[in-house]
Amino acid sequence: MNQPPFEPAAAVGTLRTWLSDADRVLITAGAGLSAAAGYDYGDEVRFQELFPALHRHGLRSRYLVGVPLPPALLWGYWAVHIDDIRFSTAPNPLYQRLRALVDGKDHWVMTSNVDGLFARSGFAPDRIFTPQGDYGRYQCGTPCAPATWDSRPLVAQLLAAYDPGTGAVTDPEALPRCPNCGGEVEINVRTGPQFVDTPYRPAGRRLQDWLSTAPAGTRLLILEFGAGFNTPGVIRWPGEHLTRRFPAARLVRVNPDRPETPADLGGRALPVPVGADRLLDVLTVPHPAPDLTAEASSGARTNSRVRGG
Repeated sequence: MNQPPFEPAAAVGTLRTWLSDADRVLITAGAGLSAAAGYDYGDEVRFQELFPALHRHGLRSRYLVGVPLPPALLWGYWAVHIDDIRFSTAPNPLYQRLRALVDGKDHWVMTSNVDGLFARSGFAPDRIFTPQGDYGRYQCGTPCAPATWDSRPLVAQLLAAYDPGTGAVTDPEALPRCPNCGGEVEINVRTGPQFVDTPYRPAGRRLQDWLSTAPAGTRLLILEFGAGFNTPGVIRWPGEHLTRRFPAARLVRVNPDRPETPADLGGRALPVPVGADRLLDVLTVPHPAPDLTAEASSGARTNSRVRGG
């Protein structure tokens, strides 16, 4: 892996030059970007605020996939979690700054995040590929058919029967069933082979067309934010593969914990060991630049929090 000493001023200058030179920009993002935007799944304080009953049960973060909760508690969690992270209509300031950064550039987004923050913050919905799913959809747990349904009415139904004191959905009739077969349902996110990817295939094909029709000499800039090793085959490794595929491509990897880049990419890859919020402050806000060196040093000393997807 390629990990030269981090020099903040030089890194920012290089990034600005690469962005100016780019013919096309592909933004790729993992959980670290949403964490930097205020949606850190590992934030225990926020978890306790939203889920006091689950906190009393000994749970400490929103990483609950696979945790064996009774249906009433599980759907109480999903209702509050999805309402908090997916159905707010307010754009997110960090994502808006990122959108402003690529304004005027031919760009696409590919993200493992399922929170809808890109679309509600000004990115074109038809240029966002979310291969891991979307909290805004739910599916049959079997599944009985390659279909998904809007989860907004489901969340509203669950919240109407939700008791914050117990963390449970108190009305069994409010617990969701498949509209097609009457069986159990789950949120439409990739947790196993039962995942229904039908809604995301068209965007995936459009992204592939955008990449495959680019001339070989296209100066593609891949801006990767917060993608670690939880699911490296979704964001991190494909970005490296694309950089190799296009001889003039460049990769910027923004990650406070795992910024390292492959040695074979040489000077076409720029590791930036700080959070997306700190970097975008420097790039998009017209005030004296904050000191990135301190955060870079802190990130090198500790990996105690998972920041990448």
